[in-house]
Amino acid sequence: MQYRKFGSTGVNISTLGFGCMRFPSIEGTQDIDEEKTVPMLRRAYELGVNYFDSAFFYCNGNSEVVLGKAVKPFRDKINISTKIPVSRVGATSDYRSYLEKSLKKLDTDYIDFYHFWSINKQMFDDVMLKYDLLNEALKAKEEGLIKHISFSFHGDPNDLEYIIAKAPMLETMLIQYNILDRSNEKGIEYVASTGRGVVAMGPVGGGRLAAPTELADKIGSVSAKATYELALRFVLGNPNISCALSGMRSTEEVEKNAKVMSSDIPFTEKENAEIRESLEDLKKFSDLYCTGCRYCMPCVKNIDIPQIFYLYTLYNVYGLKDHAKALYKKYREDIEKDGKEGLVTSCVECGACEKKCPQKLQIREKLKLVHSVLS
Repeated sequence: MQYRKFGSTGVNISTLGFGCMRFPSIEGTQDIDEEKTVPMLRRAYELGVNYFDSAFFYCNGNSEVVLGKAVKPFRDKINISTKIPVSRVGATSDYRSYLEKSLKKLDTDYIDFYHFWSINKQMFDDVMLKYDLLNEALKAKEEGLIKHISFSFHGDPNDLEYIIAKAPMLETMLIQYNILDRSNEKGIEYVASTGRGVVAMGPVGGGRLAAPTELADKIGSVSAKATYELALRFVLGNPNISCALSGMRSTEEVEKNAKVMSSDIPFTEKENAEIRESLEDLKKFSDLYCTGCRYCMPCVKNIDIPQIFYLYTLYNVYGLKDHAKALYKKYREDIEKDGKEGLVTSCVECGACEKKCPQKLQIREKLKLVHSVLS
């Protein structure tokens, strides 16, 4: 495993971080399958991963619990990152309340990197500043409950300079960045230039680049042999990124990604040029770029928006057209069989999903597109 300085925090962070949002579940339920998840997390540690990122509501609120159990034997040797749901804060006291609940669920005395979760300029002004949450964070740090004050960002990267100027105590940032989406590149460069550490989320495009594609072959002489390797090495090719956060779901996936991150072979100047030239070809990947974060859910009509968009990815990106259509047919048949809502045609166009989408997708129109293509 390779390690990098994490800004000015004094921490050396593994270039591969473990995103704890998509733990495997027990078949037929939404409960975490601990028999699979705990060994997977411990295997990641054995392979050198020292940064594990969770959040208060991940996995129906149980991600922190299972993470805490898994890392208990080596808690002092790793960094736990988790997040306060800023959008749920309605009083200054909520900061301490959420923090104490996370500490209890994680079964730990401190959190290494405690994030203000999924903020933008409006949330920064209307919640963080309004309720003096930054001062609450400083108090928690003085008491040793958190070691570093962090934030995850889902806003206009042009606003980062404003936020950093107003909140100099922020030490690290978590932000979207991958070969499909470089829109935050300038913002990342600015934040890193101020001495702050940066972690990239979605390095394999919300899983889109974890599956086999012809991308690595199309690029030709690039030394990455698989698309996921290309994606991870591209992200870490940015010197302003300390860690690529991957939401791994199996021990096999952990071992594959760790192998990539254990290589100290950088892309050559020629390879970098070839990768950037290929980005024009990748535009077709972004026809409907959903990362599967599920922030759009729940839908008032129970439409599984991320799942439907994933089926379109199978169709449009990977060329698995018959498979995607078959899965969409099964999705519709299962809903009709159970007599429940959830069909795209049930959409009432309320727009609630679009207000919550970090990617600012025109979800209502895209749902109509997917339905017309896959039906």
